Amino acid sequence: MNLKNKKIIITGGSLGIGKATAQLLISKGATVLITGRNAERIQKTANEIGAIPMVFDISNLDNIPELAQKAISLLGGEVNVLINNAGIGEFAPLGEITKEQFYTVYNTNVFGLSLVTQELLPSLKASKGTIINIGSTASQKGFASGSVYASSKFAVRALTQSWQAELRKYNIRVCLVNPSEVTTAFYTEDRIERPTEAQKLDSNDIAHTISSVLEMDDKGFIPEVTVWATNPF
Repeated sequence: MNLKNKKIIITGGSLGIGKATAQLLISKGATVLITGRNAERIQKTANEIGAIPMVFDISNLDNIPELAQKAISLLGGEVNVLINNAGIGEFAPLGEITKEQFYTVYNTNVFGLSLVTQELLPSLKASKGTIINIGSTASQKGFASGSVYASSKFAVRALTQSWQAELRKYNIRVCLVNPSEVTTAFYTEDRIERPTEAQKLDSNDIAHTISSVLEMDDKGFIPEVTVWATNPF
């Protein structure tokens, strides 16, 4: 895919992987709409990188149809790429998990992701577009206190594989990108970006991975890619 003039939506685009990916794709000539829950933060990021901002909380499932259509309209009625990046985590051992933690995480990571994609599917069919779901190494292997988060990312992996089976006949490419630990704001309560560390992955590393997946010739696609730091210890 030649990214020049492509219309791209990135959920969770105000920080971290979403912001870095938007900035890189814009530098390659794409028009990028970024979504986020915090109006001030999403506007600041959009101003900084030249994106189209949109306040859109995908965990509010009832609002998804209306807001997805608004996103399409803001892009001039066309969507070539959807990057499902918005995600949250809750971590607790089995004996301490609450149903509220499951609701919170699954509403964003699974239900919101799925319903946003469903609403944008007609546009993606029309453009023979690409869907990239941001998973995690937790999509492949669980870990202590990871029951809620890892199971949601396993679900994202299953959704990706199901959509690959369903959508190839429409020439829609669906890819799962699994980052290992990345120095972002993900684990910080105040949503402030963590400082980069020389041996750990940062958001730009994952942005380049996403860009590489997109820029592959449309006759082929990469179903899943996992990115590990060589030696983060």
